[in-house]
Amino acid sequence: MTTAQGVPVEVQVTGGTVRGVDEGGVSRFLGVPYAAPPFGEHRMAPPAPVQPWGGVRDASAYGPTAPKGDYPPQYQPLLPEQVIPGEECLNLNVWTPTDAVGTGRLPVLVWVHGGSFMNGSGSVLEYDGTAFARDGVVCVTINYRLAAEGFLFTDGDAGAGRANLGLQDQVAALRWVQENVAAFGGDPARVTVAGESAGAMSVTTLLAMPSAEGLVAQAITQSGAAAHTLTPETGRQVAATLADALGVAPTREAIAAVPLGTLVEAASDLVVEVQTAPDPARWGSLALSLLPFAPVVDGTVLPRHPLEAFAAGASAGVRVLVGSNREEARLFLVAPGAIDLVDEPTLVGGAGAYGLQAEGLDLYRRNRPGASPGDVLAAVVTDWFFAVPAIRHAEAREAGGGTTWAYRFDCPHPAENGGLGAAHAVEIPYVFATAHQPSAHPLAGASPSDDVVATAHGTWVAFVTTGDPGWAPYTSATRTTGVLTERVSVVDDPDGAERAAWDGIR
Repeated sequence: MTTAQGVPVEVQVTGGTVRGVDEGGVSRFLGVPYAAPPFGEHRMAPPAPVQPWGGVRDASAYGPTAPKGDYPPQYQPLLPEQVIPGEECLNLNVWTPTDAVGTGRLPVLVWVHGGSFMNGSGSVLEYDGTAFARDGVVCVTINYRLAAEGFLFTDGDAGAGRANLGLQDQVAALRWVQENVAAFGGDPARVTVAGESAGAMSVTTLLAMPSAEGLVAQAITQSGAAAHTLTPETGRQVAATLADALGVAPTREAIAAVPLGTLVEAASDLVVEVQTAPDPARWGSLALSLLPFAPVVDGTVLPRHPLEAFAAGASAGVRVLVGSNREEARLFLVAPGAIDLVDEPTLVGGAGAYGLQAEGLDLYRRNRPGASPGDVLAAVVTDWFFAVPAIRHAEAREAGGGTTWAYRFDCPHPAENGGLGAAHAVEIPYVFATAHQPSAHPLAGASPSDDVVATAHGTWVAFVTTGDPGWAPYTSATRTTGVLTERVSVVDDPDGAERAAWDGIR
């Protein structure tokens, strides 16, 4: 029966039958649970199997989002959130060509959202998978637990399998995909897992986790690599600070007994403290990474640092596309209005804090004649936080026998999107071909280029579908990189002198 929302389509999955909606040849199934609600007996514990339901479950609307705080006010217009209450927050969304339902033959893209491990969901509007489905890709977006609920690390967690619950949620979602995606038309042997920012850091980490082995054939990491993991000592420090703010013992049991809303607020306050008053004497490495909730190398769930694992051959059989945006850090300087306040002493002090020597900073200045100190600092921070870690990821995989492709996204120009340029997260609506949605305009600009959309989206479709984005793999000898603008330009070692300035530092 045709309704205002389209034509109902039913699919049998783990847990029961779901009823999605077909519109224009693309069927969407939203809010489908892949694990039990992580509350009550399941709170702050590894994900439990999905609870079956009777009858037909409506899957025409997004499901609950994981508990989270708000982005700081300056980022809210740029990164609009969905906030949907409810306990069944471990859910996912599927878009697929309607005529492919049940065939089990199409490539699959599983998207892991970003948000500093504090924010985000699979229901952000720019993650709509319709364009991928129209191009023959089954697109899946997922939720996972955030902040303390997903990344708390306390004494007793190492060896107990209780660390990195947010990552364990992602593994549970990937297992669900393996078991169910054929019903939607996807081939479980052709799964690509992708993510941006914290999502890309998650994807990178998943490739080093034994529990995720065999669940994906390919991966894409956008603006996030293996550099941003925590040691157990740092994880325990974060837990102790959080517990002190809550007035409880620094144990998982004591923190799990805190009312959810109180815990979410306290975790958000802790992140604000780290990010606005990053005292190295107090926070150590977190004063630079600014991510107090992140994957912990706990020795069990994540046995060792991902770069070590890759160099030793972990996930060598998984094809990986890794990259970043040309002007990532402009998001964090333009949005709060700080970029024009950076003077020369601030630039020198900031570059020094990241370990860049005077001659290296002079190189950045020379390569940007006429640039303000804020513009130069943005370039330095971009490379420290995003570009160089992506390169180290590719280098480690090369050492371990893996095949990796590198990209850099270079659009739009800062004049086209309020000074942001090719800043952090800007590529997402281009990749999903959702750049023309009004909610994407603060990031992508009011008149995003159709050619850039076609290039970015088409590159992702090509990689997901064929395992090749269209240029040669990355090696330390050639450093071949696909530079994405209105077209793909293949460049060996772009800005190589600046890359080399970080050798031995980052």
